[in-house]
This record gives sequence, structure tokens and C-alpha cells, in this order.
Amino acid sequence: MLTTRRVDAYHALTVVAPGIAERYRPGHFVAVAVGGPQTSMLARRAFSIHDVKPDYGGTVELVFTVRGPGTAWLAERRARDTLDLVGPLGRPFPLPRDPVTCVMVGVEYGSAPLFGLADVLQQRGCRVDFVLGGASADRVFGALRARRMGETITLTTEDGSLGMRGKVTDVLPGVIADTRADVVYACGPMEMLRGVTAVAIEFDIPVQVAVEEAMACGIGMCMTCVLPVIGDDGVTRMLRACVEGPVFRGERVRFEDVGTIPFDALGAPGSPTGGGGTRNVG
Repeated sequence: MLTTRRVDAYHALTVVAPGIAERYRPGHFVAVAVGGPQTSMLARRAFSIHDVKPDYGGTVELVFTVRGPGTAWLAERRARDTLDLVGPLGRPFPLPRDPVTCVMVGVEYGSAPLFGLADVLQQRGCRVDFVLGGASADRVFGALRARRMGETITLTTEDGSLGMRGKVTDVLPGVIADTRADVVYACGPMEMLRGVTAVAIEFDIPVQVAVEEAMACGIGMCMTCVLPVIGDDGVTRMLRACVEGPVFRGERVRFEDVGTIPFDALGAPGSPTGGGGTRNVG
């Protein structure tokens, strides 16, 4: 059973899924079968979890935009329809042990996972400040909720229709400096995560990013979502965003090499470990 609603440019879909709601931690995602029982769309679609309410029979809310036939089918679901979904999947956000100042950075509907995370951080005594952006005002997700939750909120739009004209990375240095932030959490497109990570490195503070890589299976079998990540030992491995991620330490992700297998990655063709071209997932 589910409900759907429009939130500006996006669709919000709420499903009763008590097992997922009970085990959810901020940063988890679900893999949803789309198209119905007769469909030719075999791959599941991965969606970040926006909200969970264990006390309403265990509901899980997903936020998405229509990008193709799979999400178009999902947007047409109505109350009393059933959905086939698997979750919670992935590695959630690590949480600080002590109360710290946290800056939450999100772009468009990629911001959705930040709100459950902010809830948990505030329960631990952390200060939370938001930086949210989008192409236009209707594509900035969660501004009202962020105003209620955050100590401060800074909004950016590329067309200047809401907040400051520009991108989140333009205003982030000022927010980090003003709040004396201890850590940055970011969700959104890979290029934005790359920019946010560069800013956090400049300020010498940790950054946790939830990557947006295309996932087909969500359980680590198909290898479509691998990306190069530097391990504690300094060795680059091709890790699966759906299993070892989607949350990674930003400074460990080789954003400039995403979409490739770097020559020095463990198991890469021609590397000292020589993998004959196979992808080693460590």
C-alpha cells in the first residue's frame, strides 16, 4: 500500500514497509522493481530513503524525478498498489561520537537523505546547518524542512530564482568558515560531490559523501556501480557503490577517475597486481 504526492518538481512516494523502516539508518537506499510483472525492464531502480516513520505502521518515503520509463511507471502508482522493493541496502553515514557542528550539502532531490541524517545528528547534540541548491526554485528540495531544522540555511539556484545565484560550492566556504564546521555531509551529483570534497579538503575537515552511481542490482552482483576508492593502505580498489557505499569519505574517492579503471588500481590491466582486466572489488 502506498501514497504519492508532488513536491515541487518531484514525486514523493510513501510505502508501508515495516521491515525496512525498522532497520533503516540514514544513508541507506532501496532497490525497487518497476514496470509490473510482465515488464521487460528487468533491472531494479535504486532510490535514497528520504524519510521513515516507524510509528505509522512502518512507512518509507522515496523522492524522485521522472527520467525514463521506469520512473514514469513509478510516478503513476496509486494507493493500494503494491511495490516490490528490497532494502535497506548499502552502507549508511557514520555518525560522530561527540556533539559537533555539521554542514549538510545537497543538490535537487539528492538532498532527500540529509533530513533523516540531520534528525539523528541533532538527537546526538550536534549543530546542523544546511546548504541546498538546484537549477531553479522548484528544484531545490526540502527548503522548508531545512528552515525548521537547521541553525542556518543557505540556498542557491543557478538561475537566481531562489537564494543566491550560483552553485552550492560557491557559498560552502563561507558557511564552513562562519559556522566553524567540524564535518561536511553531502548528497547529490558526482560533479557536485567532487567540488564539495575539494572545499572540505581546503578547510582540512572530514567530508562524507553519498555517491550517485548508476546501480542495476543494488546487491553487489552486477558491477555497474564500481568506482575507484583509495583504501587505508593507500591502495586504490574498484569498490561497489551499492555495497561498500553509497557513503564514502570524500577525500578517498578518485572523482577525476570515476568511469574508468585507473592503471594503478588493484587488479587493473597492467598494474603490479595484474588482474588480466578483471575488476577486483577488494
